[in-house]
Amino acid sequence: MWCGEKNGIQSISKSRGGWTTKLHMLAANERTAIAFHLSGGGCHDAPQGRVLLQKQGAVHTNISLLMDRAYEGDNTRDLALDLGYGLCVPPKSNRKGPWGYDHDLYKRRNEVERLFRRLKAYRR
Repeated sequence: MWCGEKNGIQSISKSRGGWTTKLHMLAANERTAIAFHLSGGGCHDAPQGRVLLQKQGAVHTNISLLMDRAYEGDNTRDLALDLGYGLCVPPKSNRKGPWGYDHDLYKRRNEVERLFRRLKAYRR
């Protein structure tokens, strides 16, 4: 689940491009981050997304999760549904049993991308 390092779990890893870190975020809209998690750049996204969802816990209202395709694995989908979230994520192109999703709702995922842009503008 975690990318292990020589001196313990760290949120940095080396790739061909150099040292990298990934930021995984749970956001309400383009200006409100709810939770985030750092991981090494070589780690897969789906386990890190599950960590965020588990920290957030169950919801009791109808909230749709707009997730990137990197988080669309069966384990992540099952966890999100168990916690009470509605899912809006397109299936990967190599899925044997693809599912339908709300295209218009998925277009709002760019709000999270705008939040990442704002964070990068103030990274100093």
